[in-house]
Amino acid sequence: MRNAIVKGLGSAVSLSLVVAALSACSGNNNKEDASSSTAASSSANASGSPSASAGAKGLDTSKHVELQFYMLGDAPKDLPKVEAEINKMAEEDLNATVKFNYTTWTDWEQKYKLLLSTGQAVDLIFTADWTQFQSYAKKGAFLAIDDILPKAAPALQAFVPQDMWDAVKVNDKTYTVPATYKEYVTNGFVWREDLRLKYNLPEINSLDTFEQYLAGIKKNEPGIQPLAIGSELRGNLSDVYREVAHSPVGGPLPYGIGIAYDKPSEVYSYWGSAEQLEDLKTYKRWADSGYISKNEVNEKTVNQDKLINGTAAAMLGDNPNRYNSTLGKMKSTHPDWELGYYPFPLIKGYATPVHPIHNGYAVPVSSKNPERALAFFEKMVTDKRYNQLTQYGFEGVNYTVENGYYKMLGDNNSNGFPREGMNGWAWRNPEFMLFDPSYDGVKKIFDQLDAIQKPDIFTGFAEDYTEYQAERAALEQVEKQYLFPLLAGQVKDIEGGLTTFMDKAKQAGLEKAQESYKKQWLAYVQDKGIQ
Repeated sequence: MRNAIVKGLGSAVSLSLVVAALSACSGNNNKEDASSSTAASSSANASGSPSASAGAKGLDTSKHVELQFYMLGDAPKDLPKVEAEINKMAEEDLNATVKFNYTTWTDWEQKYKLLLSTGQAVDLIFTADWTQFQSYAKKGAFLAIDDILPKAAPALQAFVPQDMWDAVKVNDKTYTVPATYKEYVTNGFVWREDLRLKYNLPEINSLDTFEQYLAGIKKNEPGIQPLAIGSELRGNLSDVYREVAHSPVGGPLPYGIGIAYDKPSEVYSYWGSAEQLEDLKTYKRWADSGYISKNEVNEKTVNQDKLINGTAAAMLGDNPNRYNSTLGKMKSTHPDWELGYYPFPLIKGYATPVHPIHNGYAVPVSSKNPERALAFFEKMVTDKRYNQLTQYGFEGVNYTVENGYYKMLGDNNSNGFPREGMNGWAWRNPEFMLFDPSYDGVKKIFDQLDAIQKPDIFTGFAEDYTEYQAERAALEQVEKQYLFPLLAGQVKDIEGGLTTFMDKAKQAGLEKAQESYKKQWLAYVQDKGIQ
């Protein structure tokens, strides 16, 4: 939620390590946001009763196992209490317990790669387009679950609509369980609306008015950082800026590739282009004006937290759900503050609903208990007890339900398990979900986006970088060393810095990576009939 997520090229770990480790694990291979619609499951499959997965035929639960469950981000304070209660139920239902593990948001990409490359025992792990699910699946990081589902998790198999199962297949096999909640994870400007009103700043509905807001904050609130970016300069600055300024075909593209949504067969190099140069000039202007912290590349605080605690006044982009979560946490401690939101799709003229690949859970090849893992995940999705406990915590302790709405008890500092505190986006069940009153605003945003929705033509594409994985790793290092300072506005001579970056990128194999990617992309759009 990802957005924080984040994205594009992976971390600095050499992918040869991934390939070698996956080869060592290959003996296990036989164990094996109007697109994504809300699941049309029967109430029997989502009844919330202990028998929700009673249809599993022949599942051997005679041996007790402990499952290793991995999520991205940071764990809520009350996780040990929730885990203990879940384990009481899982012990009785499946003769299993579970250990919930988190990567934290610091260097999560590198940690994620290590989890999938070192042979460490992992039974369930979060997947998404922005965690490079398709590429990992093609590399053999996950077990195909087509033959396991009917035996271990038949209720889960029935709960997920067939078109969603079809949408997440890679090479005609299923490697992840998709979430069924329809949402939009397109970005939008986020800002302190109370400060905008206080200083009579213009309404924000464009990059120009957003920049005017930043200037107003800098002038009137010198103690507040106008714009929170964080250390993920590509994901939180460049990728987001490109989304609103250039309408790319889909989520962040690797190797500096550019593809416009309305011209999907025209692949060009954004890196080194006049388009990128103008963008870099904007980032430099923002940095020189003091909108961005000079220490941004070393920043560890999550951007949303800066808005919540009042140390920053805006984010360049976030998705509607996470904006609403940030709003709720902020108002729990500062009820007189307000957040504003303006969706990028209203500027671009179209919105793409989230693809089923966006949130999911896979069974890595290192899993020692793939059948029990899927049986447990079925409980997380289809059993109301498991689902609501892991999404909202303990009713009466962490939250209450008033007039059908979720209400946090305490505030963001005192509550040990805020709404969706486990980052459980992938096991959302629309039949069990609880929303706070402010979510009505998100629904209005979704209604606006429904009116201009177009299909996601990018996320179904699965890159295979086998032939250029060395170049890919080298480019990643070049990007961090030479491009990130440009993004942070720390290079005085922008054109000279861009020339140096491009020279180094070409030496690292940029042209080979771009040409190989372009060849695969053009084959994909031709095969899908995309024009």
